[in-house]
Amino acid sequence: MPRILIVDDEPGIRESIAMILEYEGYETGAAETGEEGLARITEQKYDAVLLDINMPGIDGFETLRRIKEIDKHLNVVIISAYGNIDNAIKATKTGAFDFLEKPVDRDKLLITVRNASEQAILKKEYETIKKEIEAPSPILGNSKQIKNILEMIAKVAPTDARVLILGENGTGKELVARAIHTGSPRANSPFIEVNCAAIPNELIESELFGHEKGSFTGALNQRTGKFELADKGTLFLDEIGDMSLQAQAKVLRAIEDGMIERVGGAKKIPVEVRIVAATNRDLSDMIRKGEFREDLYHRLNVIPLRLPPLRERIDDIPVLVEHFAREIALKHKKLVPKFSDDAITLLKKLKWTGNVRELRNIIERIIILANSPLIKLNDIDFLLPVEKVSIDDLISASSSFQDFKDRAEKAYILRQLELNSWNISKTAEDLDIQRSHLYNKLKKYGIEKGD
Repeated sequence: MPRILIVDDEPGIRESIAMILEYEGYETGAAETGEEGLARITEQKYDAVLLDINMPGIDGFETLRRIKEIDKHLNVVIISAYGNIDNAIKATKTGAFDFLEKPVDRDKLLITVRNASEQAILKKEYETIKKEIEAPSPILGNSKQIKNILEMIAKVAPTDARVLILGENGTGKELVARAIHTGSPRANSPFIEVNCAAIPNELIESELFGHEKGSFTGALNQRTGKFELADKGTLFLDEIGDMSLQAQAKVLRAIEDGMIERVGGAKKIPVEVRIVAATNRDLSDMIRKGEFREDLYHRLNVIPLRLPPLRERIDDIPVLVEHFAREIALKHKKLVPKFSDDAITLLKKLKWTGNVRELRNIIERIIILANSPLIKLNDIDFLLPVEKVSIDDLISASSSFQDFKDRAEKAYILRQLELNSWNISKTAEDLDIQRSHLYNKLKKYGIEKGD
């Protein structure tokens, strides 16, 4: 519960305000003068301050100014019997959160204190999380698989060895590539990423090697390619399995020669880069089918590093959920929620075909839609796609047999709606009920298209 400091030279006012706040569950502290209030703030942490204007020694305005020097996030509410507009304006300009007149109205006091303390807590959380997020993203997890990955990164990063990162979509291949770069002697040089799957085949060579002005239609200016930009640094070739055979040949030549040529150019340009590649495809199978060059594969696969899918390291889910909850709460300027043990258990049961990326997206969805800072099993049940919730999950989420029947009925109706592309008439026919009856069910269960 938030702690509130009351600074007022009148004992009766201090006591009455403290009584109101403590009855509502707040912890309170008291000071008789501005000097005493400042001393208390330096000794203990408070979430809000109620501050009188007229006091012996330094007045409330000067006390407010000094409080803001100590803690800029600590919200201060001015309380005064001299409730004129000038004082209110001066208080606001000095940094006060709000201004209350004496005698203080109980309801207004509670609303103001709640808003002031919650905002202060949120600001402090925001600053803390911001610092964490602006730091290099950590590779999170306590599982044996993640510990092995971290050990490999620690061994490989200080070298110039080429690394091939293998793993399903969403497993964190880019994160590992950046960690390798950050731990290398090249850390202060560029880290350049190329998503080979996102670039059309006809443009991939220009993207990698650059082009000269007029070398093809639309080449209005000379362009520097990613190899040049990554000189002395790291070039991360993501989704290398989607690169055309022609581009593969040129990448191989660049690796072997340490030289590149811009499209339409005749000049050889020396480049010194470390290659880290990644793919979610089976390159060995692609080689057998003639879709990937075997010589390039062997050049890239000096150090293979396989990232496990999330389903193989479910014990890392609590750590990931906590991290994403903090990150997403910062993004949406919300209080960081807590997830109940039952909610975490349910998350561990899901298949997570989209891996860590899917988990992050689901956590964001939950935080945006949830109405409470405590995420319970029921929140997860209603927010996650129905097809991801098993019968066992429905049973564990149900408080009674009737509750289970309602949940099961909702899931079945949703499934039929999806099968029928949300055609109400066809769904009602398949369910053997009247359209009006189906509409009543939709209303009862709060079913809307997109659930």
